[in-house]
Amino acid sequence: MEPTRVFDFIDYQLANYPQQKCVGEIAQGKTKYLTIEEVRDRSNQLAHGLSSLGLVAGDKVATVMYRNRIEFMLLDAGIQKAGMVSVPMYPTISEKDYTYILNDSGAKVAFFGGGDLVEKIAAAKASSPGLQHMYSLDGHPDYPHWEDLWKTQSADAPEDNAKETDLMTIIYTSGTTGDPKGVMLSHRNITQNVKEVHKLTPIDPGQRVLSFLPLCHIFERSASWSYIYGGHEMTFAALDNLGGEEGDLRKIKPHFMTCVPRLLEKIYEKIYAKGSELTGLKKKLFFWALALTEDYEFDKEYSGLAKIKRSIADKLIFSKWREALGGEMRGILSGSAPLSRRIAQVFSAAGIPIREGYGLTESSPGITIDRYVKNQSMLGTVGPVIDCVEVQIDTTGGEYQPGEGEILASGPNIMMGYYNKPEETAKTLIEMDGKTWLRTGDIGKFVDGPSGLKYLKITDRKKELLKTSAGKYIPPAPIEIRLKEDILVENAMVVGDKRKFASALILASPDAVEKLCKDENIPWSDFSTAITDEKVIRKYQTIVDKVNADLARHEQVKKFKLLSDVWEPVKTDGSIGELTPTLKLKRRVILARYADEIDRLYSDL
Repeated sequence: MEPTRVFDFIDYQLANYPQQKCVGEIAQGKTKYLTIEEVRDRSNQLAHGLSSLGLVAGDKVATVMYRNRIEFMLLDAGIQKAGMVSVPMYPTISEKDYTYILNDSGAKVAFFGGGDLVEKIAAAKASSPGLQHMYSLDGHPDYPHWEDLWKTQSADAPEDNAKETDLMTIIYTSGTTGDPKGVMLSHRNITQNVKEVHKLTPIDPGQRVLSFLPLCHIFERSASWSYIYGGHEMTFAALDNLGGEEGDLRKIKPHFMTCVPRLLEKIYEKIYAKGSELTGLKKKLFFWALALTEDYEFDKEYSGLAKIKRSIADKLIFSKWREALGGEMRGILSGSAPLSRRIAQVFSAAGIPIREGYGLTESSPGITIDRYVKNQSMLGTVGPVIDCVEVQIDTTGGEYQPGEGEILASGPNIMMGYYNKPEETAKTLIEMDGKTWLRTGDIGKFVDGPSGLKYLKITDRKKELLKTSAGKYIPPAPIEIRLKEDILVENAMVVGDKRKFASALILASPDAVEKLCKDENIPWSDFSTAITDEKVIRKYQTIVDKVNADLARHEQVKKFKLLSDVWEPVKTDGSIGELTPTLKLKRRVILARYADEIDRLYSDL
């Protein structure tokens, strides 16, 4: 029987291809796994344990932990089986945000991991009268251990009254443009999306998958349940231990994983840096092979000398890239933020197929995905619309180019609404043609592609469009992506709303700048001083000029400011960072933090 509730995926695997290594984790250098039977039994015990606290169906249960771990999956399943609603929280948010989420959701129980989460949740509890119970996952003298709740409980299945239309989880958005909103997703929202997206992935039952993106984010959470559904061997790993000779990629040798663009950019930067450190013939071969990727397109076939060149490059250079990722990678799915065309191009040309998907928390998340089969993917797009989902382009509004408009999506994956926010829900979900449509806030258009399919191309976010003082609209994201394609650019943000022209804050890459200074005989004392050197600034100007060459006149970046800072989700002092937990720009935070620098870019007008 096909699953209709998310926890049904457990029984589905048991009935079709039960795994002895169903879900595991790497912690402190050791790997441990649970069988699918153990996942079923322990999640049953957790359901009984939650009910023993006096909680009933519909009650909210919060979870927060720093790393992906088996406990998250067990809690997720156990909460569902008890008919309750899970509220996963990011570990990097502030105490204020925890207080807001706990109060807004009305969570009665919270499970937390180690580190500073104990203090954060305890402080939030003081202002959250509804929070009745707190359980530590790692052990703490002041709080009961989570095993105390379920170890002595029955492993028999709890009473099952859950319906596919029931609220399953509330996921609070990371808030790139405002305060977080609680996205309400039902069992049906997620199960439909999981089944449709999973059939497009290039992996078979029993093959290995690696999970390191935050499970509290809908992208990775839906992916984790698709791995249960597909009967894969899922291993949770820490982001900071993926690479290197002893890293988790080489240890697990995954066939598939999900990723976000910034992490793929960092992998590419490391590969590029290693190539730059080579000398003589080896260095020439590296950059010769890299240049061969520049004309790559999905499914492009080469013949004659071009084919021979790529065969040599594959054997000498690209095979080492694949080995660094474990040697058996059949595909990587990128999501959560726009992916650079160049990144998808260079990895795919090297035999590491990268495809991009598109969606939102509000769509559970998948709306489109580029396929891994021949002639069903197109560079520079996020692919065709998945089955069971419809997409329309709302072309009303004078700020769009011909054929462009806001992306509207409809289907069984579209959220129930925002928790406790009927007005926000009414703005985002609209009724049209007898269907409910989600206003995504993203701008895009359909383009013709392989196999006669229509491919969705994202051009920008509606809320992020800049409008110059002359009334011209500028989409910042595509410009930022192009800037970040250069190894010298760590990150970038285009500014210029209500100004005469566009400018950019450019976060320089410390390692790349140091190497530039070494190669160009530029005096080096420290990073901050180096980026003020005229030769270094001229080098960045060439990067900006190259990007500007492909932009309309009003979109071109006229000025830029080099920065030596580090942008991260949380600053070392615990204050709010410049990035969301999924590494998107927090534009409002950056605008406020660099207000003086931005003003100086326009001060001589």
